[in-house]
Amino acid sequence: MSELSKITQTLMEGDGDTLITLVTEALAQGRAASEILNDELIAGMDLIGEKMGNGEMFIPEVLMTAHAMGGAVEVLKPHLGEGESSSAGTIVIGTIKGDLHDIGKNLVVMMLESSGFKVIDLGVDVEPEIFVEAIKENEPDILGLSALLTTTMPMLKKTIETVDASGVRANLKIMIGGAPVNQEFADEIGADAYAPDAGSASRMAKSMIV
Repeated sequence: MSELSKITQTLMEGDGDTLITLVTEALAQGRAASEILNDELIAGMDLIGEKMGNGEMFIPEVLMTAHAMGGAVEVLKPHLGEGESSSAGTIVIGTIKGDLHDIGKNLVVMMLESSGFKVIDLGVDVEPEIFVEAIKENEPDILGLSALLTTTMPMLKKTIETVDASGVRANLKIMIGGAPVNQEFADEIGADAYAPDAGSASRMAKSMIV
């Protein structure tokens, strides 16, 4: 167990090279790739999300850990049996029409992917109809909508209305985020959840799947 806790600790330190060495050694010692992934790496990203939400970790550190996580997952992939690397769920995400900001969204994407989600990132300035097409094509569990400008907040409402009108909302949860929005606004426009930061978004997504 000490070896595995060292893996988690190294991930949280963002030391990608050492992490790859530790993961490789753990595999050589006969540890199951799925156990390393779920119990140590994904569990570590959950802790990182919590620390980010609490203000104990900041964006540069989180970016380092996400990069380290990506390298470790690449090492594990060939050793994961059929079904062992199954996704925690599928999420379609994008920044709404009229808004070109993507730094926050990209961080959310990295946190979600590191937590085991399959993420379809539609980018920025996304028309409501494009979201609908992506939902029909990918049948996601969650739709993530991002807005950074106060002036684009009405487009969040319009996007959700378009999704509702298209008939694809039945088994879909909608989560919104971005500087100008809050829980009250999420309730007002019919979103299922609001996440103030990337760590919260990851935890919220997991709770919505379960």
